[in-house]
Amino acid sequence: MHSDSIVSIRNLNYYVGAKPLRQQILFDINVEVKPREIVIMTGPSGSGKTTLLTLIGGLRSVQEGSLKFLNQELRGANEKQLVQVRRHIGYIFQAHNLLEFLTARQNVQMSLELWKDIPEQEAKAKAEEVLEAVQLGDKIDLHPQKLSGGQKQRVAIARALVSSPRLVLADEPTAALDGKTGRTVVELMQRLAKEQGSALLLVTHDNRILDIADRIINMEDGHLVSKMLTKK
Repeated sequence: MHSDSIVSIRNLNYYVGAKPLRQQILFDINVEVKPREIVIMTGPSGSGKTTLLTLIGGLRSVQEGSLKFLNQELRGANEKQLVQVRRHIGYIFQAHNLLEFLTARQNVQMSLELWKDIPEQEAKAKAEEVLEAVQLGDKIDLHPQKLSGGQKQRVAIARALVSSPRLVLADEPTAALDGKTGRTVVELMQRLAKEQGSALLLVTHDNRILDIADRIINMEDGHLVSKMLTKK
């Protein structure tokens, strides 16, 4: 495992429930993600993909094995340390999770409020700039109910990328979108991630977008079963 990896996972196991009913969800996971790398994780529903994503994102606690983010070991990390980690990660979910009472700009700007040292004017300008980048410059003052599904998902991408995270985690980001819109959305994520030097880890069932990956990993029943390298 190289020290320049953004994510470095060794012998990771994960369980749910209490003994004797405890169930193992992830088995001996070993994987790493490098800067600017786009990794797609595929596999059937219930195979453990989202569980792995939430562990990497500091949204669950590591139980067994090693999970390092930017060389910091997350096993044994306390809540305060996990909050610090989350600052460097952008999250994009299938449901865009936008706040209906905020405009597109306010939804994006909210992401910067974790960073106490960014003045409001700067946060506002940054939010507008990234909405411009996702081709929503003319929609910044609209509330989510006035936006289409694809536009809402682009606001969610802008929100994930506005703080220039080191890692972007996306869980089924195209599931609710038609093929053309889904393609536009992932190409946008790909371009912005590469420009910012972020790594992108994407969980998807959408075979139409697999070609954007530098690498595809496959999860089955809690095991990473194959690592197929895609041709660039």
